Amino acid sequence: MEMRLIRMLSSSLLALVAASAWAHGGVGMEDDKCILRIGSNQAHFAGYQPEHRASQEFCEDIPEVGRAVIVIDFIQPALRERVVEFRILRDADGLGAKARYEDLGDTSRIGQRTLVALPAKVYSRGTVTLDHRFTEPGWYIGLISAADPVSGKMETSVFPFRVGVRNYWKYLPLPLIFIGLAWLLYRLTGQRRKTPITDLPQK
Repeated sequence: MEMRLIRMLSSSLLALVAASAWAHGGVGMEDDKCILRIGSNQAHFAGYQPEHRASQEFCEDIPEVGRAVIVIDFIQPALRERVVEFRILRDADGLGAKARYEDLGDTSRIGQRTLVALPAKVYSRGTVTLDHRFTEPGWYIGLISAADPVSGKMETSVFPFRVGVRNYWKYLPLPLIFIGLAWLLYRLTGQRRKTPITDLPQK
């Protein structure tokens, strides 16, 4: 019974860490790097707010309302030969963190929801940079697509993110992990057992 509880707790902790690592669609932490998945390809994702946070790099959410610079560096060389388009949409339908490409609708609807977009072209240097000033807090949806100019095959990545909204829940997994490890150590070292009380000598 005790070993079953230990295994259940360990599995829950691993699941919690995995969920926090990929919280917002196609963007998440991997080997301490912020990685954006575009179909079968990957790119390094970095965001900056030079007017508020100097050169501090962030992943996913944008902490302050205002100017933000988003930089996407291709990891696979194949992306340098694709026609890449990057846009940011208003989350007008309240999709939040669960937004998927299928939820965005057709091309016309995506166009109506688009707040800012970069031209679709081949970024041969392997870097896409978007500089935009956000004026309202809330949820937004990043959409990047990469099309093969020969076959026309399209790969997309959707990553919802928040602007100017503090997310205190992201700090929750770390203390839970420490609590869980402490509990495991407590059970495994046997400190839960009570110290036997010897009979006192009779007078």
